[in-house]
Amino acid sequence: MPTTNKDMNPQAGIAGSSALYKFNSSPNTRAVVSQKCRILTPAYGSSDGLLYQIGVVASFSISASSRSAEPYRGVGFGDQIAELVPGVSDPHSASFTRTLLYLSNAHQAFGYAGGVDGPVRTLQQHRWPFDIEQQLVFSTLADTEAPATGPEGLVDVDFASQNASGGLNPEGALGDGVVFNPEANAGAAGSQKHKALITYCEGCWITSMDHGEMSADGGIIQQSIEAQITDVHDLYSTYGEFMATGNDPTLGQNSSLLYNERATTSTSRSTGESSTGVASPAPNDAGDEGAGEGADA
Repeated sequence: MPTTNKDMNPQAGIAGSSALYKFNSSPNTRAVVSQKCRILTPAYGSSDGLLYQIGVVASFSISASSRSAEPYRGVGFGDQIAELVPGVSDPHSASFTRTLLYLSNAHQAFGYAGGVDGPVRTLQQHRWPFDIEQQLVFSTLADTEAPATGPEGLVDVDFASQNASGGLNPEGALGDGVVFNPEANAGAAGSQKHKALITYCEGCWITSMDHGEMSADGGIIQQSIEAQITDVHDLYSTYGEFMATGNDPTLGQNSSLLYNERATTSTSRSTGESSTGVASPAPNDAGDEGAGEGADA
C-alpha cells in the first residue's frame, strides 16, 4: 500500500499536511509582521497549476529595484545637469533560507523532482522555470481601513480552511451574536478573510542552491537558495504605457518642478501644516464675510 509523504503533499493551499505545517494566530498591528506573510511556490506533486504555501522558510526576500540614471549637460551652461535619463532596470532576485527535511528538500519545494521524488540533485537538471507569489497579509486593523475597492493586486485571502475555533462570549454565542460568514469581505464581522497585497515573481530560475552545511556540533541543516526573476508584477493589473502610477502632472498630481508647470507658478509647495502633523485650520470664509458686514454696520 503506497504511503503519503506528508512533508510534500500539496493540498488546501499548503505544500504539506504534516505537523510542520501547523498554524497559529498572529498579532494585530499596524506594522507588517513576517508571521502573516505567505510565500507560495509550485510544490512538486501538484498538477492543478496552482501555487502552494511553502513551509519551514527561515527567511525570504526579493531584491531591491535598481536602475541607473544617466545625466546629460550642455556646453556653455556651467556645471549644470540638464536632465537625468533613467536606464533599464536590473534583474530582480529572490533569496530563501529553508530547513532541509528528509522528505522535502529545496528542489521539491520549487516543483522539481528531487530527493525522494526523483533524480534532481543540481541545477543542471532544472529544465523549466517557475513562479513565486508573495502575499503581504493584512491584520484586521488594516483590513477595516483598507479601500473596499482598491487596486487589482489587493485581494481577499480566505483562511477558513484552517478551521480555527471561534471564541464564545459568556452567553455561549460567538462575540455578541456574530456568526461566521464565509461570504463576508475582509474586515467585516464574522469574516475569515484578510486582505493581502500580491507581489508576483514570474519566470524564476534558481542560480544558486547549496546542499546544506553539515558540522560536527550542528543540529538543524538549512539550504540557501537564490533565484533570478524575469518579471515582477501584481498578477492582476494590465501594465502598459499609460497605466496610472502616480506623480502625473497631466492628471493633476504632484510632480517635479522640472515638468510640472502648475508647481512652477506656485509661490511655495509647502502645505502650511504644523510640525505636529495636524493640519492648520482652514480659513472660515463665511465667518470673515460676516465680520466685515458687522463692521460696516
